[in-house]
Amino acid sequence: MRNLKQTIGNLIDKQSVSFIGSVDEWGFPNMKAMFPPRKREGIKEFWFTTNTSSRRVAQYRVNSKACVYFCDKRFFRGVQFIGVMEVLEDVKTKEMIWRDGDTMYYSGGVTDPDYCVLKFTAQKGRYYTNFKSDDFEV
Repeated sequence: MRNLKQTIGNLIDKQSVSFIGSVDEWGFPNMKAMFPPRKREGIKEFWFTTNTSSRRVAQYRVNSKACVYFCDKRFFRGVQFIGVMEVLEDVKTKEMIWRDGDTMYYSGGVTDPDYCVLKFTAQKGRYYTNFKSDDFEV
């Protein structure tokens, strides 16, 4: 499992796009392309930035069930995680994730009310490579 965690971590770190999934008010899955996570702890926790006013934030506030997917199209491999997504608006977390240049998206700076952090905590995963998939617990 240690080698698998390292392999998956390397895959995640090399991607310029990630995909997050939420559940809408009718129970259907919704996917969205996002920038890669700003921070990750192993393959268990991932932090993303987004707009507080976004559809995804509204959905996570009602139903925290979520998935995150990373795809390496060059080698046709990928990993999906299922778990829960938290919407965090505390200043400490927002400052932890903030980067120079973020005012392009959040003109009010780190305290912009339309800036929040999504923290995803994985419970299970499924890794696809070499024409086969492996499920794993996180």
